[in-house]
Amino acid sequence: MLSGGKFMATITFIGAGQMASALTFPAFENGHEVRLVGTPLDRDIIDGLRRDNFHITLKRTLHNGIHYYQVEEMRDAIDGADAILGGVSSFGVDWFAEEVLPNIPQNVPLISVTKGMIDQEDGSMQTYPEFWESTEAGSKLNINAIGGPCTSYELADKDDSAVTFCGRDIETLRYLKGLFTTDYYHVSLSTDVVGVECAVALKNAYALGVSLAVGLAEKREGIGVLHYNSQAALFGQGVREMRKLLNLVGGGDDNIVLGAGDLYVTVFGGRTRKIGTLLGQGLSFEDAMAELAGVTLESIVIATRTARAVKKLVTAGKVNAADFPLLLHVDAIINGGEPVNIPWKAFETETVL
Repeated sequence: MLSGGKFMATITFIGAGQMASALTFPAFENGHEVRLVGTPLDRDIIDGLRRDNFHITLKRTLHNGIHYYQVEEMRDAIDGADAILGGVSSFGVDWFAEEVLPNIPQNVPLISVTKGMIDQEDGSMQTYPEFWESTEAGSKLNINAIGGPCTSYELADKDDSAVTFCGRDIETLRYLKGLFTTDYYHVSLSTDVVGVECAVALKNAYALGVSLAVGLAEKREGIGVLHYNSQAALFGQGVREMRKLLNLVGGGDDNIVLGAGDLYVTVFGGRTRKIGTLLGQGLSFEDAMAELAGVTLESIVIATRTARAVKKLVTAGKVNAADFPLLLHVDAIINGGEPVNIPWKAFETETVL
């Protein structure tokens, strides 16, 4: 037992992306053995870490003493682990189901940082934990997830960050919280998996929408010019639509706090802001994607899937398209080739008490 009453555990991180790698900081500083496994796309990252502990995409030096593994060494890294952290992007969800889940012992809890949803034929949305639980290997596992406003580089720099761990079993969540919580990484717990996962997934689509205002201002007045009225208006509309979507999936209303917080931090930096800004500046979707070639853009996946689900529900008469003007405009831009033309009038409301 370590000082403070904490037991040392072995935590295997599968996926050496930025967020998973940033989470090695609180885990290692809590005295746990940390094993970081790269996916087939992470070979250069693992090679670099083995040389000098420097993460080439996170741009931070990880703690000396972390053990690094290439993907073919994954089983060795899992052997004897007390917990598994899944760190793939949305693009690696199927790979994780096929190549990782069958290797996880049934008594070892899994917690994932992957944010996203999968739209079904009937317009319903499925969380990634639900998808993994629907597989043969996943059905036997204790699968949990992390949601909330937290960027990887600021977590690595120990800026105070507040997140929520969600899963079906509160005792498992309390155990996982004990592994990761520090004086700068603050963890709440929730058994509302659908609500938490939906709230933090949707922020990617709406962060792209808010970032359009950044590009529009720069198109009119030059690079670096910002106007916050328009950004705030799109932010508010995004929160309104996210709240309606939360209600559609049956998530608790209070989860909008997680979605709004995650939306805020995403708008202020990162890949989603870049694509939204380029589109607002007037680039076509194809040209904007070409300029960001090689960058993982989960916002495109989330926006497309969410809009596709909403349109199916509109066709079925279950929702009104007028309730989601920002989402549908983002979808029209990235999937319909339409130019940016914010539907401001569609955001106006009347409230009579």
